[in-house]
Amino acid sequence: MDFGVVTQTDPPAWTVVDTMRAAEDNGFGYGWTFDSHVLWQEPFVIYSQILSATSELVVGPMVTNPSTRDWSVTASLFATLNDMFGNRTICGIGRGDSARRVIGQSPATLATLAEAMRVIKGLAEGEEVTIHGAAVRIPWVRNGKLEMWMAGYGPKALKLVGEQADGFILQTADPDIARWTIGAVRDAATAAGRPADAVTICVAAPAYVGADLAHQRDQLRWFGGMVGNHVADLVARYGNDGAVPRALTDYIAGREGYDYSHHGRAGNPSTDFVPDDIVDRFCLLGPEAAHLQRLHELAELGVDQFALYLMHDEQEKTMLAYGNSIIPEIG
Repeated sequence: MDFGVVTQTDPPAWTVVDTMRAAEDNGFGYGWTFDSHVLWQEPFVIYSQILSATSELVVGPMVTNPSTRDWSVTASLFATLNDMFGNRTICGIGRGDSARRVIGQSPATLATLAEAMRVIKGLAEGEEVTIHGAAVRIPWVRNGKLEMWMAGYGPKALKLVGEQADGFILQTADPDIARWTIGAVRDAATAAGRPADAVTICVAAPAYVGADLAHQRDQLRWFGGMVGNHVADLVARYGNDGAVPRALTDYIAGREGYDYSHHGRAGNPSTDFVPDDIVDRFCLLGPEAAHLQRLHELAELGVDQFALYLMHDEQEKTMLAYGNSIIPEIG
């Protein structure tokens, strides 16, 4: 299993660079950041510095979206970084949450996302594509490579992942939800004529190594709120008729809106509705042994990468625990 670190691009940007350098030193192979240009600093500027400060780390957004940048701009950003640093970027992408909603826009449709993935990947890899009705190719791309890893939860999104994406990002470490979503992705891949294992599986969730579970839950409750934004969309679209497992949808019954000014942060006041059992299911908490047990379970389900969110008050301690004890055993 590979391991990644997920951070926000809070200023000062050099702190993000330092975190990613430390991540590589501790055995992490991927460095991911949020991409929400109003709430945090522009990630692609920072990626250049991260890539310069590391030697092998693969860097990209978890996740970008099809709507805040023209697809040709997104492709050129990735292609430029790959040309400079040797195909060490990856594109995590979804319909868009905070980056779109804080500027008064809705997430993109799945049809738009599907076309964006095709165009961005094609352009970044030097192919000719049709965009805005014009045939376009980036002439300076040589041997470019860009994997598109799509995030999603609902049946239609999982189908698109299996049909088209290079990787699947599941933002929860709940084994039951992982089993259902991974199965749906693999079934869709097979139905599309692809190998069942054609899609790389990435589970992304907060991890906090320590003994005080009550404190850890309070630090990580924000994640249930963040996931709840997507779950609320699913319930609005599919209802509670069983199209989406109740293990994913039931907990948002007490949700009363969401303030994006606290998005992805410990102590988020919009996440009081998230119960302790959801934090325990969605995140990795407790001593190292508990993390190892959950990671072994996820590996048995076919998870290829665990990307851990470090938004809590013991980032360095958790990263060192993973580097010293957990990655050597699981990786």
